[in-house]
Amino acid sequence: MNIVKLSAAALVASVAFTGVAVARDQIQIAGSSTVLPYASIVAEAFGENSKHPTPVVEGGGSGAGRKKLCEGVGENTIDIANSSSRISKSDIETCAKNGVKDIQEVRIGYDGIVFASDIKGPKFAFTQADWHNAIAAKVLKGGKLVDNPNKTWKDVRADLPDQPILTFIPGTKHGTREVFDEKVIIDGCKENGTYEAQLAANNNDKAAATKACGAIRTDGVSVDIDGDYPETLARIDANKNGIGVFGLSFYQNNTDKLQVATMAGVTPSVETIAAGKYPVSRPLYFYVKNAHLDVIPGLQEYVEFFVSDDMAGPNGPLAAYGLVSDPELKKTQAAVKARTPMAPLK
Repeated sequence: MNIVKLSAAALVASVAFTGVAVARDQIQIAGSSTVLPYASIVAEAFGENSKHPTPVVEGGGSGAGRKKLCEGVGENTIDIANSSSRISKSDIETCAKNGVKDIQEVRIGYDGIVFASDIKGPKFAFTQADWHNAIAAKVLKGGKLVDNPNKTWKDVRADLPDQPILTFIPGTKHGTREVFDEKVIIDGCKENGTYEAQLAANNNDKAAATKACGAIRTDGVSVDIDGDYPETLARIDANKNGIGVFGLSFYQNNTDKLQVATMAGVTPSVETIAAGKYPVSRPLYFYVKNAHLDVIPGLQEYVEFFVSDDMAGPNGPLAAYGLVSDPELKKTQAAVKARTPMAPLK
């Protein structure tokens, strides 16, 4: 690289590197297993259509990716963290303590969280309340909070299949888990009346009631999966009664093995998510370390390429893989071109 061409900000950032002239030439990315296939598609296309090497894209979970992003500035730290949940204030504080101060938040589109089981098993039609009643530590029975006694889905609701409850849910390092807890377990707790009982049991403390609502039973019917979606699929293959939590695109690429449940009467699809009908959908992001933009060759070009119409637009390859294109993609493209750091979280 030509040091003369670096901006003043980039020169300051480059001090953290062992030397601008020998900075690595391959973009490093880690994080969400949901965003992983999209980022891999973009990375391969970028490697084929630019003068730069194909970026290295790893999974590990949203939380793990954000943690790596916030380790500091320098060629031994990653450039981008993929995330299926929004970065937290604590993440940003950790970043700042380690010298990572300007971060771009790039929303790439939308995805749905789906509930899928073995293709040869019975069909399921769930509500959020069903999932809370199935795997919450405490449920409401006869007007009282009790340890969850439900053994089968039929115990949860009489018209559900008489199949043992066995669920494989994302581990706590995954962004999907954060959305699952909020939009399925907590919403289900409110839907089935348990939240009000928890409020009464916790002296009207809303935070304590919400925490109690989100507590998951530990008797083996709900299993945290710390790996990526292929591990969840393998668990279902080995345990035919299992029901797994996946991103829509992963399910769509495994319809020969899995069948998907409805949620609140809606079948998850690109169309129902785009229309706002499917209740368990979420935006997907990646976070860029701005200090690396003028130091790691091709990083700015990769970010712009990712959110281009050709990649992230409604007719691009990411949409074909299941990503719901962001209706505000043009705004994202402008922000990326301007390298706009994210505003403080409220």
